[in-house]
Amino acid sequence: MNETIRCAWAGDTPIYVEYHDKEWGRPVYDDGKLFEMLILETMQAGLAWITVLKKREAFRAAFDGFDPHKMALYGEAKIEALLANEKIIRNRLKIHAAVHNAKVFLDILEKHGSFAKLLWAYVDGAPVVGHPERLEDIPATTPLSDRISKDLKKVGFKFVGSTTIYAFLQATGLVNDHVRSCFLYEELLRGQTPSLPPSSEGVGPAGPGGALLQVMGQPPAAFAGTPF
Repeated sequence: MNETIRCAWAGDTPIYVEYHDKEWGRPVYDDGKLFEMLILETMQAGLAWITVLKKREAFRAAFDGFDPHKMALYGEAKIEALLANEKIIRNRLKIHAAVHNAKVFLDILEKHGSFAKLLWAYVDGAPVVGHPERLEDIPATTPLSDRISKDLKKVGFKFVGSTTIYAFLQATGLVNDHVRSCFLYEELLRGQTPSLPPSSEGVGPAGPGGALLQVMGQPPAAFAGTPF
C-alpha cells in the first residue's frame, strides 16, 4: 500500500490534513470565500494557523457566516460582544480591522463588481507555481505579495502585510506552493489554466498583458497602477 505524501507542514493532525487536502492551494474564484479567507488570515497575524482553523466555525457563527454586508454594519455593541466571545480570537484591533475591511471589500464590489476579478488579474488568471522541493524552499513573502499588500493598504485594508497576503495567496490558490513530492502538486498543476471562469460567475477575464507570473516572485508588470 502506497503512502500518501503531503507537504510536511500538514503532519498527521486531522484538521491540518483535511485543510491541506481539500483547500490549501486550490484556486478560489468566489468573492465570498476570498473574503472569508482574507479575514481568517488577518486574524492569524502573530499566531499559528492551526489556532485559527480550530476557531474557524466559531468565527463563522460570530461573523454571520463571513457576510461582509452584515459585518460592515457592526457597531460598538456588537464589537464588545465579539470581544467577550471566548470561542474566537479576542483581539480588539483585529476585530475592528475585520469590520473595517468588510466596508472596504463592499466598496470594491460596488466599484468593480468583483474582488476575485481584480485579485486574479495580478497573476493573469493562472496560479503562480513555486515548484518547491522542500518546505524550507517556500518563501514568507515575494514581490507579488509585496505588491498586492501595498495595493490593498492603499485602498484601506488593514492587517494585510506582505506575509499575511502571501499566506492568503497560498491558501486561495493564486500561488501553488505544494512541494513537488506532495500528491497534490501534480494534480493542481494539471488543473492549471490561464483563464478565469465566465464573468457571469462574478469573475471576468484577466487584465492586460501575457502570462507574466509563471515564475515564482516575478512582479505583475502588466499593471502600471493598482487595479483596485
